[in-house]
Order: sequence, then C-alpha cells, then structure tokens
Amino acid sequence: VFPYASLVATILCFSGVALFCGCGHVALTGTVTILENHFSKIATDHAMLTDVVQLMQYVIYGIASFFFLYGIILLAEGFYTTSAVKELHSEFKTTVCGRCISGMFVFLTYILGVAWLGVFGFSAVPVFLFYNMWSTCAAMRSPVANVTSVDSICVDVRQYGIIPWHATPGKACGSTLDDICNTSEFYLSYHLYIVACAGAGATVIALIHFLMILSANWAYLKDASHMHAYQDIKSKEEQELQDIQSRSKECLNSYS
Repeated sequence: VFPYASLVATILCFSGVALFCGCGHVALTGTVTILENHFSKIATDHAMLTDVVQLMQYVIYGIASFFFLYGIILLAEGFYTTSAVKELHSEFKTTVCGRCISGMFVFLTYILGVAWLGVFGFSAVPVFLFYNMWSTCAAMRSPVANVTSVDSICVDVRQYGIIPWHATPGKACGSTLDDICNTSEFYLSYHLYIVACAGAGATVIALIHFLMILSANWAYLKDASHMHAYQDIKSKEEQELQDIQSRSKECLNSYS
C-alpha cells in the first residue's frame, strides 16, 4: 500500500512553498529597487525598509528549509501509518510512542495551517498595492482621463506606511507614474507577488490536506492498537479455555 494521498500533499506543499519563497524573494528585491529609484531618493529615508526586506528574505530561506524537511517527515509518517494498516493482522505492533508522534504532527500541522492563513493574507497586501498602482496607470491611459489633467492623478506610497512621510518625493504623478508602471521592475514584481500569493494559497491547501491525512492516520493507528489488544485478549482466553479442557480430559481419564 503506497501513501498516494501523502505524496500528493507533499508535492503540493513543496510547489506552494517554492513558489512563495522564490517569487517572494525576487519580488521584494524589485520593490526596493522601485522605491529607491522613484519614491525615496535619500537612502536614510528607506534604510529601515531595506533592513526589513532583508530580514524577510532571510525568513524566506528558513521557511523553505523547514518545509522541505517537514514535508519529508510527513511523507515518512504516511509510509509508517500505511505499513501499520497493511500489517494490521500480522505481527506489526503500534506503540504508544508512535501514536503520540502522530498526534503531535496533527497538532503541529494545525498550527502551521493557521499561520499560513496569516501568511496568505499578508502576501495579498502587496498584490493589492501594486494593483492599485497598475489600475491608476490604466485609468490615465483611458479616454476618460483626457477630460481632466493627467498630472493630477498620483500614487502616494507614504500613505501605506512603506516609507516615512518626510521621504522625497514620496509620490508619483502623471507621466512619471506611467513611466514607473512601464518599467520591467514593476511588471515583474507585480506578477511575482501574484504568483507568491498563489503559492501561499497552495501551501494552505496542502496543509489542510495533510491535516486530514494525519487525522485519519492517527485514527487508523488507534484502531490498530485496539485491534491488537482485542486479539491478544482473545488469544489468551482461547489458550485458557484449551487448558481447562485439557485438564478436564485428564481428570476424566484419571477417574476412568
């Protein structure tokens, strides 16, 4: 019996984490480049943002490493549980330690699933910000925008708290904003954030899948332990009954 469900969940988890970490890392670098070139000309104004981005990139490295190991461990646990169910009626014994480990994985996967829901929501924030900028640029190119002054259409990133209010210029208007939307950094970062958000969503689905598998596996192990305990009691009772019958026959033979 092969744990196909665990294998599918592992592949989905690896794919989602890889998309989130890889695309998120490159998109963060592109975002800093856009801010440095167009919204914050003085390095000290966005020094804290640069440090935060570097910290987030290091966190991405840790997330990728952790989930690579955790996915392999959960896949191995799937193999272990499948073997336990397969050998249910043989000499295979499920231990209390094995059931406790399975229960621990259920709890840990639940915590990670809740955490990744937060990551998924957080990864949607830059998508929303880039979409607002992209839609503003699209509005300037529309025929309706010709009625008013194009230079009056602006995007101020300071209102989002990305850079401080004293940063210069802090905002982009008119043709300057349109030029930013046409840069390769903006186009690439925007689409990479979308893919990273999709990767975070895929990871959430994978963890939910893992949670269902681990819960079922824990139930299988519990049933297997109860089955073995029942079989042990049944075999002992049968042995005692045979002993009583043999002693009864010996007593009858001695009287005869």
